[in-house]
Amino acid sequence: MSSVVRSIVCQEFAPLDRLVLEEKPAPDLFPGCVRIDVTACGVNFVDALFVQGKYQIKPPVPFVPGMEVVGRVSEIAADVADSGVTIGQRVFANVGLGGFSSQAMVAAKRITPLPDTLSDGQAATFMQSYLTAWFALVERARVESGRWLLVLGAGSGVGLAAVDVGRALGLRVIAVASTEEKRRFATERGAEATIDSTLSADEIKELAKSLSGGAIDYLYDPVGGEVGETCLRALGDDGQYLVIGFVAGIPKLPANQVLLRNRRITGVDWGGWAGKNPERNNAMLAEVMKLIARGELRPVEPVAYPLERAADALRDLEDRKVAGKIALVP
Repeated sequence: MSSVVRSIVCQEFAPLDRLVLEEKPAPDLFPGCVRIDVTACGVNFVDALFVQGKYQIKPPVPFVPGMEVVGRVSEIAADVADSGVTIGQRVFANVGLGGFSSQAMVAAKRITPLPDTLSDGQAATFMQSYLTAWFALVERARVESGRWLLVLGAGSGVGLAAVDVGRALGLRVIAVASTEEKRRFATERGAEATIDSTLSADEIKELAKSLSGGAIDYLYDPVGGEVGETCLRALGDDGQYLVIGFVAGIPKLPANQVLLRNRRITGVDWGGWAGKNPERNNAMLAEVMKLIARGELRPVEPVAYPLERAADALRDLEDRKVAGKIALVP
């Protein structure tokens, strides 16, 4: 166990380049907890929002951003020594905040052993994207196999997870992404067709309608903005618009288009729901992990950045320069 912990610290809500790398002595292990020597930490779009004070939840500063970590157990508190956790065991943990660090202290009950089918990078970057997709499509939309799903922002980690989960659920997926590489990733994860997101919003809508034989059944939208508002019109009778996020701005959804053809709009806040329903969320995580272990879900291997380049990683994620996911490596 290292006696020094390296962490990326947000000292104030500010631009990303104000993040600092700090080194401090490792704290004593709390009761009920294990210490993890982190090998990879996931980077998510929401981390950049937290750091810049743009998220609806504002944690007290200073704080260490990052919520998904993978590593090996290096210390176990005496009161949980018989919990089945072993020194050297490779585990995943959702730490809430504090992931951008070389070590993590986590309650023993919150760690998940990892199958060999996942690399450290994959394991550190799958949870938010895949559980959001599973929650959206299974819990919220209750999708039916054989229906058409249009995924906006399909080159991002969130979008690729929706493509992968949609295919696993038997949906016919159309993926919208900006580059050949991103569209290839989506195709490899089961997209039946792809659309170039640099086309106009109206062109995307019309192509989606044509590819699906007239109308789509579900719209998975982590993008928002004009393209989200326009693609609402691609939904058929009883079609469902899944509101995931707004990286391009909050869309102005026309109520008349919701009324027409009995369309539905469904909000998807996996994080808030998981906090209120921990047991159901754990069951959902177990189901997703089972499908990953069987090879039915295939999280993408992330692009790796060293810990000290956390600001660059967050900036490249915001600017959509990376296909798929990003992981920090301490």
